[in-house]
Amino acid sequence: MVTPAAHREAAAYLRSTYQMSERRACRVIGADRASVRYQATRPDDDDLRERLKALAQERRRFGYRRLHVLLRREGQVVNKKRVQRLYREERLTVRRRGGRKRAMGTRRPIETPLAANQRWSLDFVSDQMTDGRRFRILTVIDNCTRECLALVADTSLSGRRVARELDAIIAQRGRPDMIVSDYGSEYTSNAILAWADETGVGWHYIAPGKPQRTRASTVGCATSC
Repeated sequence: MVTPAAHREAAAYLRSTYQMSERRACRVIGADRASVRYQATRPDDDDLRERLKALAQERRRFGYRRLHVLLRREGQVVNKKRVQRLYREERLTVRRRGGRKRAMGTRRPIETPLAANQRWSLDFVSDQMTDGRRFRILTVIDNCTRECLALVADTSLSGRRVARELDAIIAQRGRPDMIVSDYGSEYTSNAILAWADETGVGWHYIAPGKPQRTRASTVGCATSC
């Protein structure tokens, strides 16, 4: 018996079975009377628990840290440790990928853009130099005007680099209402989540198995530009 909960349970057993007083029961098990008398005042987590489960169902590859960012974005004043506790109690731990299985879940249908800066699409294309070194190109287009907003080529493009490039585009063109991408690690990184939270840009992830929603347009833009 090393936890306060175990002490409370043991003290209750001694008092009910052997008619002991609380003082004597605590002395027998070596527990402090204050910890035995303590009554938990934890707030009701039902609403937060349900919302966390809904977000985890929608974003199957997000851990508790990224889900905490989404909750804060919705206006939930919640501690990260509290989210972690509920995350573990509901057994929402992300499972390791096996083969080419894709995360499934219900996602909101994407709307057709009707004006410039209403929706941008991001994707990566890659190629190889003559010496064997590989490089990637970040393509950014406006889905309404079909305009190529940026082609960023480098051997390494992290989430922070993507955020910086988006800031540079916004400084010249203005902020988009929504950005569409796949579930690449650069787009689901904490850097991108924090950037979307700070700028207020909505980020939509395409359904697995439907890369044509972004790649068909961005690849064509990259080859033509």
